Amino acid sequence: MHKVTDLKVLYFGTPVVLIGSRNEDGSANLAPMSSAWWLGQSCVLGLGNGSQTAVNLRREGECVLNLPSSAQVDAVDALALLTANPHVSELRRGQGYRHERGKFAAAGMTELPGELVRAPRAAECPVQLECRVVAATPLAGNERCTAFEVSVVRAHVEEGLIVPGTDHYVDPVGWDPLIMKFCEFFGGGQRLSPSRLAEGWRMPGRLPAAAPAG
Repeated sequence: MHKVTDLKVLYFGTPVVLIGSRNEDGSANLAPMSSAWWLGQSCVLGLGNGSQTAVNLRREGECVLNLPSSAQVDAVDALALLTANPHVSELRRGQGYRHERGKFAAAGMTELPGELVRAPRAAECPVQLECRVVAATPLAGNERCTAFEVSVVRAHVEEGLIVPGTDHYVDPVGWDPLIMKFCEFFGGGQRLSPSRLAEGWRMPGRLPAAAPAG
């Protein structure tokens, strides 16, 4: 039986992406997000307009999509409640966000330059996709958010993830992306931990299993 419900969150499970971009002063920004999907060589990113990343993408027109593995969950979660935007709204402060420009240091990651774009790559991420912004479209009915369409212009993939004997295919078994489902992290089909976002967004989390009947 199905139940009709007004779902508050629709994050059914998508890969986590660490978006590398450049701030207005040239410093590097690194921001986690999970509202991304791919089609061919294009990717669509859903971002709130108040985020520093959205501001950077509009100004610079480029970014790097760094894809962490499930083993990097702690590094990703260290960035969850940080923003490079110095103007933190009261809503975000209430959710636990604070201003931080040194995102790479906060995550314990190493900044690498892009080869075709100015945006930074995260050395520790097994997949790094250099991208250029081709369109920015306001979401219908939610003018606080924008769908950024980006085109992948260069892909960097950890050599051990390439299918042997090929140059163009990622091993789907070897690649274990970090997945976000309803503000909780998953990898290898297993629940890893709640994100720090869960408390700030007042997510109920997974209920404990019922005790067996005596």
